[in-house]
Amino acid sequence: MTPPPDDFNPPTGLAIELEPGLRRILAPNPSPMTYRGTNTYLLGTRGLCVIDPGPNDAAHLEAILAAVEPGQAITHVVVTHSHLDHSPLAADLSERTGAPILAFGDARAGRSAIMQGLAKSGMQEGGEGIDHAFRPHRALEDGEIIEGDGWALEVLHTPGHLGNHIALGWKDACFTADHVMGWASSLVSPPDGDLTDFMASCHRLRARTWRVFHPGHGAPVTDPSGRLDWLIAHRMMRESEILAALAAGPATARALAERIYHDTPPALIPAAERNVFAHLIDLSGKSRVAAETPMSATARFRLRDASSK
Repeated sequence: MTPPPDDFNPPTGLAIELEPGLRRILAPNPSPMTYRGTNTYLLGTRGLCVIDPGPNDAAHLEAILAAVEPGQAITHVVVTHSHLDHSPLAADLSERTGAPILAFGDARAGRSAIMQGLAKSGMQEGGEGIDHAFRPHRALEDGEIIEGDGWALEVLHTPGHLGNHIALGWKDACFTADHVMGWASSLVSPPDGDLTDFMASCHRLRARTWRVFHPGHGAPVTDPSGRLDWLIAHRMMRESEILAALAAGPATARALAERIYHDTPPALIPAAERNVFAHLIDLSGKSRVAAETPMSATARFRLRDASSK
């Protein structure tokens, strides 16, 4: 991951206006995977949409409710995906306000066929924290328009980081959650993350003209096209590194991660291993590599001969 910029460090619990009709509240859950914490957004001037209420934290719930000014009310709660740093607070917020919870679906929604197979084979999540209890009141569809009091959001299904991940288009801005962040590349961890889907989602967003991205963590991304180009190039660089390492002989995802992510702290190597495994699955689908045993996180992979493709 790229090192985070030092200039993004807003106070937690305070609603900060980013532009007319949009405020951000930083949740108090900093970590190596969440940077300063989760960004909760309040969209609107009267009827408010809360995007990603965040982790199950009583202080953050009260901060969101305190940001509701006289004449305002929370009418919608939209969750971009069901990781534990984004979705758990939705239930309590909905109970306190009466606003329905909208999302693409539960934690299994949108999962690709190959990831469904890995999950059925017994592969467990990599510790990123899936909110398995999450259930929206209504499941959103790709391309759907959510309309509120003076605002509208376009639902863009962007699987990759998680199968049920969505981005939300708001005029020429986009809430990209964890798909595009300004401080680091997004984690893609099977069986919940799928790199093939992730790249397709990157290209989908890249095909549009955006003014700004409001991510799930970190500062606004003011060069959306440039950031997407970087993400795509970053993934292609990792692919090249994996293929080059496999040229020396078959290896597991763990061995490849330790060789490629040589500057990564030991505590983050398991996450790097999941990222490498995501690439190996993608490369297998492209007939570039093959697993020597049935597909699993511990399988050894080898390069495929051009004649065998």
